[in-house]
Amino acid sequence: MTVDVVNQQNVKVGSVDLRDEVFGGRIKTDLIHESVVRANAADRRGTHATKTRAMVSGSGKKPWRQKGTGRARVGEIRNPLWRKGGTTFGPQPRSYEYQLPRKVEKGALRAALAQKLRDGHVIVVDALSVGEIKTRAAAEMLLRLGVERRALLVDIKPEDKLTLSVRNIEGIRLLPSNQVSARDVMNARRVVLTQAALEKLQDVLG
Repeated sequence: MTVDVVNQQNVKVGSVDLRDEVFGGRIKTDLIHESVVRANAADRRGTHATKTRAMVSGSGKKPWRQKGTGRARVGEIRNPLWRKGGTTFGPQPRSYEYQLPRKVEKGALRAALAQKLRDGHVIVVDALSVGEIKTRAAAEMLLRLGVERRALLVDIKPEDKLTLSVRNIEGIRLLPSNQVSARDVMNARRVVLTQAALEKLQDVLG
């Protein structure tokens, strides 16, 4: 399988071969799902908290003596059974992040890229660059490439000028090839790869 390579004017300037072991075969959507769920979990803030009996306000004095009153025994008014008492086993600040095996993450990225290729939503360009730091210049370049709304731009090492030019364009993300995840690919309607980035990803994922 081959894919066309275009320049920034959207004119075909060549083609690149795609490896069957990377972009061929069945697309494993279950791996994509696992990777996306892990990425979403890692982004959770986890700042939820409830007050335990040690945190709520109130005296620690025993309200009445243990025996002889006919009432239930109690040690303090901060008892979780009482109104305005502490919460038992409530949520506490924590991190929801966890790791997946490296093969699973690579397989998920491989499947996500293959899915976008089959859907015809991948554009391969010879280079991604702008002459000056200007949002309009970057927007015009993307418009010539047919990129609208959410898009992911991938280069081996993005230029600083391009990074500063696209950061104010809503829905556009620019990432180096070694930081791309399956969620980044699936969240984008279009994936724009430089030829060098595509070859690098094929070497890593092959």
